[in-house]
Amino acid sequence: MNIDGLGEIKAVAFDIDGTLYAPWRLNIRALCRYVSHGIFFLHYGIVRSKMHGQDAVPDFFGLQAERMAHRLKVSPEEARKRLDNIVYDGMKKYFKKIKCFKDVPETFRKFKEAGLKIALLSDFPPEQKGDVWGVKPYCDVVLGTEQLGALKPSPYSFIKMAEQLNVEPAQVLYVGNSRSKDVVGSKRAGMKSAYLLSGFRKLFNLPIKEADISFSNYRQLQEIVLK
Repeated sequence: MNIDGLGEIKAVAFDIDGTLYAPWRLNIRALCRYVSHGIFFLHYGIVRSKMHGQDAVPDFFGLQAERMAHRLKVSPEEARKRLDNIVYDGMKKYFKKIKCFKDVPETFRKFKEAGLKIALLSDFPPEQKGDVWGVKPYCDVVLGTEQLGALKPSPYSFIKMAEQLNVEPAQVLYVGNSRSKDVVGSKRAGMKSAYLLSGFRKLFNLPIKEADISFSNYRQLQEIVLK
């Protein structure tokens, strides 16, 4: 499929958190958890910040646990247990009642019907969101960057995703809500990027120059890609 200004696009890939649903919906539901585990999440945020963009490692979860263990002054085994209980398994329940953005399932369906390959690439385990609001059946590839060994914006996971899709990076349009992670990471990998506007940028329709596409809602994204 040829898109004006982008050339041939064979696949569209999506971030999940903040891209398929509004972050405030999660934050409201998990507020008490964030407060009750405040110290843990403070250290977790610092560790994750340092791991974004680093080179790929063979055991991401092991390294993350070691760094958390150092900050929490516990064993790596205990740190990994807390990560599972508080973050990975512990956050699953909050996604059960969260609604995705309007027209997300329809967008996946229409892109699939148009012959495009579809992927999910998230910095958190996609399975944490269950069936991801019903879009998984439309996906050819579903990946977590942690399992691949490198968080965004490292180009490593983006390139691995393209390989699994069996397309060239230049033939992938990556959709995300983070300029520093989604847009920068996908562009570093040689992909095209679509940025979901929010806040004042959405209100005043202000695109960002780094992205090939800036859009305010999924109906608009459909019109841009499928026109």
